[in-house]
Amino acid sequence: MSDTVEHLKQRKPEHEFLIAIDSDGCAFDTMEVKHKECFIPNIIKFWGLQAVSKFARDAGEFVNLYSKWRGVNRFPALTMTFDLLNNWDKVQKRGITAPEVPNLRRWIEQETKLGNPALEAYCKAHPEETDMQLALQWSKAVNVTVADIVQGGLPPFPYVRESIEKACSRADIMVCSQTPTEALVREWEEQDLAKHVFVICGQEMGTKGQHIEYASKGRIEGKKILMIGDAFGDLKAARANDALFFPINPGEEDGSWQRLFEEGLEHFFNGTYAGAYEAALIAEFEKYLPDTPPWKK
Repeated sequence: MSDTVEHLKQRKPEHEFLIAIDSDGCAFDTMEVKHKECFIPNIIKFWGLQAVSKFARDAGEFVNLYSKWRGVNRFPALTMTFDLLNNWDKVQKRGITAPEVPNLRRWIEQETKLGNPALEAYCKAHPEETDMQLALQWSKAVNVTVADIVQGGLPPFPYVRESIEKACSRADIMVCSQTPTEALVREWEEQDLAKHVFVICGQEMGTKGQHIEYASKGRIEGKKILMIGDAFGDLKAARANDALFFPINPGEEDGSWQRLFEEGLEHFFNGTYAGAYEAALIAEFEKYLPDTPPWKK
């Protein structure tokens, strides 16, 4: 994978514009099924939360789908879910405490490539750290369940294909995601969209901000880079590179992609995207992703 990163850093752009697209929940309607049917059931199973499964589901769904943390890497999302459970009065009344995972929390702070390869290497070097071993087992089980449940692939949202086909003659297009690369490649190839992108970057290649940096630093200026995403992490990745951001509003994905196709791309290519147009889109986007769970209101 380091070879891929170095190749990306050295790659000469074919166009003056760069478009980075998130995958899960943004280009593909996979977020709901992956978290509700794959991630969260395995959290309950592997971390012994059967006695508070309803609350674990609600906490996991809020973190991963319905809050400003939507789209965050699976490992910090796991610890956030634990934190929500431990601070929930109804869970406390049942005398249940989410697992303490001190080594996992420290690893999240120190590791830059939060994926199974890095975790597996760490576990081999630290076999005594049981929370890390369990985190690896859980993460591998999630991948197996995703491959089983989401087999055959899900089609992209309406106007995704049309937008990519419209843009690919004027911009280099890349996939920029925190999903494991293997799953991304499979999904984009199944839908015959991989042919339009020059690289598919998953969690093993670092953060989304790093993906954009690798592909653009010193070669493409920020106002000619557009990050398309459905989460605040995507906005953060764009801003880290002085790039522009087009939001795909959770729950309103079809309309968002249609707006990109009908007007957003023209603003981007014509140099009229930055400023009032982008600000209005982001202000609307922010209303979809709160930071307080409904049970706290």
